[in-house]
Amino acid sequence: MLFAVSLAGAAGAAARYLVDYAIAESTDSVFPWGTFVINVTGSLALGIVVGLALHHGLPSTTRIVAGTGFLGAYTTFSTFTYETLQLIEQSSRAEAVLNVIASVAAGTAAAAAGLVLTAW
Repeated sequence: MLFAVSLAGAAGAAARYLVDYAIAESTDSVFPWGTFVINVTGSLALGIVVGLALHHGLPSTTRIVAGTGFLGAYTTFSTFTYETLQLIEQSSRAEAVLNVIASVAAGTAAAAAGLVLTAW
């Protein structure tokens, strides 16, 4: 199991890098859109994984590999925190507050949507 979680984590980290890079190349904004998109899509995916486990009997091994391995490496609280502090240091306090509020609200809504989608 450790090997599978490690491989999934490597894939999640690579996916995070590629998504962040693609978004950074397509936007010229102070707001950290890459991390925002990554964390919201990761929250949706984790909601789906948890919902599949709760409502459809997703095996615990799959849940751990997908949730802890891939999504644990794909999503990033540390980068979210770092980028928020960078916004504050750059006197972009409004963007920092927006980042915190929007990330928490959208991430929570996305996770809830994943749960709802799997309840059917």
